[in-house]
Amino acid sequence: MTYDLRIAGGEVVTPDGRRTADVVVKDGVIAGVIEPGAAADAMRTVDATGKLVLPGMVDVHVHTREPGFEHKEDILTTTRQAAVGGVTTIFGMPNLNPPTVDTETLDDVFERYARSSLVDWNHNPAPTKLDQVPLMADMGIRAYKIYMVVDTGRTYPHPAGTGEHDHGRLLAMMDEIAKTGLRFIIHPHDQALMDYIEGEYLERGENTPQGYASAYAARNGVIWDTAVDVVIRLAEASGCKIHIAHLQTARSIEAVRRAKARGIDVTGEVNHWAPFLSQWNDVETLGPYALSYWVPDEGRDAVWEGMRDGTIDMCSSDHAPHTREEKEIGWTQMWSSHTGTPGIQYYYPLLLDAVNRGQLTLERVVELVAGAPARSFGLEGVKGSIEVGADADLVIADPNAEWTITNDGVLSKIGWTPYDGRAMTADIVRTFVRGQEVFADGAVVGEPGHGKKATPRVQEGTKS
Repeated sequence: MTYDLRIAGGEVVTPDGRRTADVVVKDGVIAGVIEPGAAADAMRTVDATGKLVLPGMVDVHVHTREPGFEHKEDILTTTRQAAVGGVTTIFGMPNLNPPTVDTETLDDVFERYARSSLVDWNHNPAPTKLDQVPLMADMGIRAYKIYMVVDTGRTYPHPAGTGEHDHGRLLAMMDEIAKTGLRFIIHPHDQALMDYIEGEYLERGENTPQGYASAYAARNGVIWDTAVDVVIRLAEASGCKIHIAHLQTARSIEAVRRAKARGIDVTGEVNHWAPFLSQWNDVETLGPYALSYWVPDEGRDAVWEGMRDGTIDMCSSDHAPHTREEKEIGWTQMWSSHTGTPGIQYYYPLLLDAVNRGQLTLERVVELVAGAPARSFGLEGVKGSIEVGADADLVIADPNAEWTITNDGVLSKIGWTPYDGRAMTADIVRTFVRGQEVFADGAVVGEPGHGKKATPRVQEGTKS
């Protein structure tokens, strides 16, 4: 057999561990992990000596902003950043205009991905129309998404149609989703408590980045902790598989740990800003450009520990770009600023840098960005691992690359990153999606429309 591609001489991280090996690819699929130099003809050989060969990141929490907010970002620019950042599969979010809540809007979004995406994709619609839940499942989605929040002083990034904080309605959604066997992604938030806490800060005139950061972390993160407790209990009552976004407090992470021990099917994620952009100094110096959220030291310590011990299952970027104009207002009117930070281009490199700094093992990073998300969202054996039969979604990384993140290197429409000036010790040098190179030698080389919908090889509930 003549293979299409051979990646030779790299240190390969597989489900069985890591070793120096060659990866061979045929028809977009991994055909073997063989001994270096073993006889095998290939149309193309890429030398990975001295480099890491890793599975591409499966990022289940990405805001592409298309349709409706293309002045911030679109699918093409999002997936160009994904290619550079070693992300080979993205799941988009429903807070669009119109919001993705039914088969019509979902079909439109799928068509947009098919035209524009460089990497593989899926999409997480909101289950706010209960009769649409099974119909959207039949269209091949892997999850649903809801926000337990209503924005104060703005209509975005949590627009009408994508939110629900009534517990009865949440339980009804879980009952319907449970029938599909899919996972329910939930942005936890206790709206009633937040209304009260925000009111205190706004009444005192603390409409600043510091005030906003303090309000969302107030009373040891009570708005997060109570919401996570409710979500876990409703999941237990409904049998719905849940995924909790934005884990950031010690108590919430411990609640997930206990729920797992009780056999509740709950997974959780940490986004780039929690380990890397959440110190008080970030709030003071970057203001609205760092928010997302502030995570006090106790919470950040718990995040790192949860990433290491497996309580936190995965890393998802929560890529959330906003323009400078939408951020600048936050210096004096933070509750009117659009919160969220871009992250898809740099999350994998930041985690590899953390490996070099002794904060995580390489194997744990691979599990966080690839193995766990693929397995949790029904893509095991297709995405997220270097094994025979899986898609050849591969990343070559240089573990000894010294470079600095700068705004000049940002591929997002917004043209800025909160990591501007950060020194790095590792980087992505090549990215392949189903054996096709989409990033190489510092340039995006993938073509719009190369990306395909990420689905299981055999649909759940059927026999192979």
